[in-house]
Amino acid sequence: MVLVYHIALATLATLVVSTLALNNGLARTPPMGWLSWQRFRCNINCVADPKNCISEQLYMDMADRLAADGYKEAGYVYVNIDDCWASKERDPKTLQLVADPKRFPRGIKFLADYVHAKGLKLGIYGDMGTLTCGGYPGSKFYMSLDARTFADWGIDSFKMDGCYSRTEDFTIAYPIMEAFLNSTGRPILFSCSWPAYQIESIPDYPRIAEYCNIWRNFDDIDDSWSSVQSIIEFYGTDKGNFSGVAGPGNFNDPDMIIVGNKGLSPSEAQAQMAMWAIMAAPLFLSNDLRTVDPESRALILNKGVIAINQDPLGIMGKRLFKNSGIECWLRPVTPVGSYAVAFLNLNDGGSGTTLKYTLKTLGIQETATFNLTEVFTGTPLGVFTADKSITVFIDVSSVFLGKFSKISG
Repeated sequence: MVLVYHIALATLATLVVSTLALNNGLARTPPMGWLSWQRFRCNINCVADPKNCISEQLYMDMADRLAADGYKEAGYVYVNIDDCWASKERDPKTLQLVADPKRFPRGIKFLADYVHAKGLKLGIYGDMGTLTCGGYPGSKFYMSLDARTFADWGIDSFKMDGCYSRTEDFTIAYPIMEAFLNSTGRPILFSCSWPAYQIESIPDYPRIAEYCNIWRNFDDIDDSWSSVQSIIEFYGTDKGNFSGVAGPGNFNDPDMIIVGNKGLSPSEAQAQMAMWAIMAAPLFLSNDLRTVDPESRALILNKGVIAINQDPLGIMGKRLFKNSGIECWLRPVTPVGSYAVAFLNLNDGGSGTTLKYTLKTLGIQETATFNLTEVFTGTPLGVFTADKSITVFIDVSSVFLGKFSKISG
């Protein structure tokens, strides 16, 4: 059976992969929404923990909060189901995936209709292997059927993981799944875990960007500052120049926003939002929207940070330097000739750091004039040319996020 599958995979690749690439018009800016995994994992015990188990009620609750609490208006529109939603077996007659009947008694189509009625979109999780990472049915022999099933249900986003599969199949299987998704005629954002299983080497990022809207390429995030820092370091190193393939329709995904949970201090939460904005990353919240504190909610909804994240140029920011725990990141933004800059202090002791710099020291040589604004508060900090000195203070485990808006030159 496995040999037959690989022969069929290679044959199908010659038929569709050479002619069908990503063409769904989605993710022109990084997608925004909510995703269950980090906060709720694979909690299926709805008897003991009905409020927090993976069930239709959990996703309905989160859709309610996105719609009622200002998130939808800010751009957070995807409600993303992750692993452990399915029955352990496919339907014996149709071979379709089936939602767990106890936890999703009305099925995924009902849930999609519920979410759509609130002006939101529904995402779902699957795997290109024989099983998902949680041990539920995978799509390995059923990619065409699963794509049609998702479209019939009204799914708007599909995250395909890579457990229980061979990484050498990825370069063919992920493009084939995208071809099947395209063939349904329904726009379905394609989230790939393709490079996340190849981080010991250098993934073929140009090919990945040809077939995926977004792609995970590093470890899962945990609810901790050390986890956030490890992701920032991976993205700062930029092994394989994955920043170079990011742009409208295709974005690197450093994983979920954990603001609103328990693992970050207020300044660390600011730092995560700032860095995900600079990195042009998807903003998928993974928290309990029913209990998010007002300060975290205000940060998640900060218009200045979201504007940088959603900048239509879609250019991923890059790290310019790292020195004694201080990092500087720069991202070109609109209006053309403008820049977002982040100074990140990763030190966890001391009394903070004062930095003095000019735009020229950051590599900006043009003879232009800029308005500098502190992004979180919207506070104007003055008019600057490339050689005019700027002084900023950054406390430990904190970030300064600024925008240089070009006004002349």
